[in-house]
Amino acid sequence: MTLFHYLSQHERERVFYLFPQPVSRKSERDTLAYSLGATLYMPGTRPNLAQDLLTQRLKGCTSSVICLEDAIGDKEVESAQRNVLQHLHFLSIQLSTRIIREEQLPFIFVRVRSPQQMKYIVEQMKENIHILTGFVFPKFSIENGKEYLDVLEDCNACLDIPLYGMPVLETASIAYKESRIDNLHKIRAILYDAKSYILNIRIGATDFSSCFGLRRGASTTIYDIATIRDCISDIMNVFGRAEDNNVISGPVWEYFPHHQSILENSLGQNMGEEVCYPHIRKNGRRNFSYSENYLIRETLLDRENGMIGKTVIHPSHIFPVQALYVVTYEEYIDACHITKQSNGQLGVMRSQYGNKMNEIKPHLNWAKKIMKRAQVYGVYHEDKNFTHFFTESVLI
Repeated sequence: MTLFHYLSQHERERVFYLFPQPVSRKSERDTLAYSLGATLYMPGTRPNLAQDLLTQRLKGCTSSVICLEDAIGDKEVESAQRNVLQHLHFLSIQLSTRIIREEQLPFIFVRVRSPQQMKYIVEQMKENIHILTGFVFPKFSIENGKEYLDVLEDCNACLDIPLYGMPVLETASIAYKESRIDNLHKIRAILYDAKSYILNIRIGATDFSSCFGLRRGASTTIYDIATIRDCISDIMNVFGRAEDNNVISGPVWEYFPHHQSILENSLGQNMGEEVCYPHIRKNGRRNFSYSENYLIRETLLDRENGMIGKTVIHPSHIFPVQALYVVTYEEYIDACHITKQSNGQLGVMRSQYGNKMNEIKPHLNWAKKIMKRAQVYGVYHEDKNFTHFFTESVLI
């Protein structure tokens, strides 16, 4: 599959200097980890689950999680399991008979309640397991982590294409300061041994908020909530280290679009983004809901803090999140210069734009991440940025 596949050739050429490259289940783990984009959650009880997955892929969805945990009631578990297995079986048959192609589906994950449920689903799916990219492990902890990973390793023992795990850090033992650091380091050690099967580490901001009886509003980013911001900071400190090469995704945005308003000019000023929000105000073809303004603001903060991708619960969130991860031309040129000069001949150089210093050693890890993002999300033309998706009719 390719991000922004729905764009016409003309639209691609107008916006992109480099268009995103295709990725698939068979891509290298590091590439696949960057490719999830805005990961859309769906309850396992959805009656038209298979068709919904096909439809959302047409709208740009690259990854989806079918949830059998908090998104369904405790009394719905058995019926939801049956529903999920039936729809995944149907999609598997559609693929094997070539009625649909692999690129017509997003990368599909199942969020399970326990290692035992994960094992049950694998046993029930049998040869149809190839329809899945992996599983999401909720409330991942030092108590259950090893068991999740043992089941995952057993699953992969007889598979040609690996199934991946995505642990969610969201327990009280991480939320509370006195136990956080010890738990994070122990979880890091658990995950290290299974690194080849861990695609992405996710942050459960809603569960963290619950520990303090909080719920952030639609006009608030998660970074405005002090206790959660501190928790995210420690997670990034432990798991975001360059030598570990982990991919960490941004926390869920849980608000649907509601009343419409123009994207606030102050958003750009607050974020320090050099984008022309007044241009949207004057000529824009798309209005943003009030909550979407803050989704954009929060995604920019995710990105600046080193996260790749984001959990979303509404299809309208897919497009803006993924547009924000496209690399700017200036970022790309800087990253190219830094990586090309990392041969020991230079230590520092003036950027091509003459507005910053590029130090080879300190900026090399950043540059490598930019090059990975460029491969998956593409690069804007020099005079373009994410606002041009909204002002030039390049819309889903």
